Order: sequence, then C-alpha cells, then structure tokens
Amino acid sequence: MSDQVSAWIANYWATGLFVVAVMALCGIMIGAASLLGGRSRGRSKSLPFESGIVGAGTARQRFSVKFYLVAMLFVIFDIEAVYLFGWAVSVREGGWTGLAAAMVFILILLAGLIYDARVGALDWAPRKRGHEDAPRARELAAVPGVERDAR
Repeated sequence: MSDQVSAWIANYWATGLFVVAVMALCGIMIGAASLLGGRSRGRSKSLPFESGIVGAGTARQRFSVKFYLVAMLFVIFDIEAVYLFGWAVSVREGGWTGLAAAMVFILILLAGLIYDARVGALDWAPRKRGHEDAPRARELAAVPGVERDAR
C-alpha cells in the first residue's frame, strides 16, 4: 500500500468501525424484534390507538385555526433556538459583528411575537361576556331602539 492510503486508514479507522457497529446493532435489533415479537391478529389489533384512547369519529374533523397557528409559532421559535445555539457556540469568532447580527435577529423575532400578541393570535380564552369593546358599545348606544346587551 502507498503511504497516502496508510495515512488515510490510520486517520479514519474509528469512523469505519463505528459505521459497521451501528449497522450490526440495527440488524440485531430488527432481527430480534422479528423473532421475539408477537404475531397476534384481531379486530382490536388493527384499530388505531393513540395515547391510551381508542379513536372515535372521523379523522376529517375540523380544528380551530389557533391549533395550526400555535404549531407554526412553535416551529418558528424552535428554529430560532437552533440558530441562536449555533451563534452561542461561535460567539468568540463572531465578535461584535456577530453580536449585532444576533441582536437584529432577536429583535425581528420579538417584533413578530408582539405583532402576534396584538392581533390576538395568542389569546386562547374567549372574551368575557360583560366586557364589550368600547367602540362597539358606543356604536350600540348611538342607535335608538337597540338595547345595550344586543350583539
């Protein structure tokens, strides 16, 4: 063998051994599960089962858009954490320029969060019945013959 191939093998033998060990472990686990796993069949075995509750109804039921909105907000702020972690790892190499870029990134996300809070995207509880909006109350009060509690 040449000296370059020997040097390459000396540098990367541990990575190759790790890959082989992972493949062998996966094969052993799949083989053991197929040999030791149960094979019972039945009507209740083919039903979907989620969180200890047998499903009832259709899978096409409608959900409030707030569920999707919260999921999107979670994804946005989860990805933010990934970027900020990368920044925190290399904070010394980034210097003041990296700090300024991270601050701009955080301020943009904070502005988005404030916007979401103002438009009511984070309001889960319905408004209380006795608390009307002031413009709506003035509008109803200005119309003759309309009771104040009418909506």
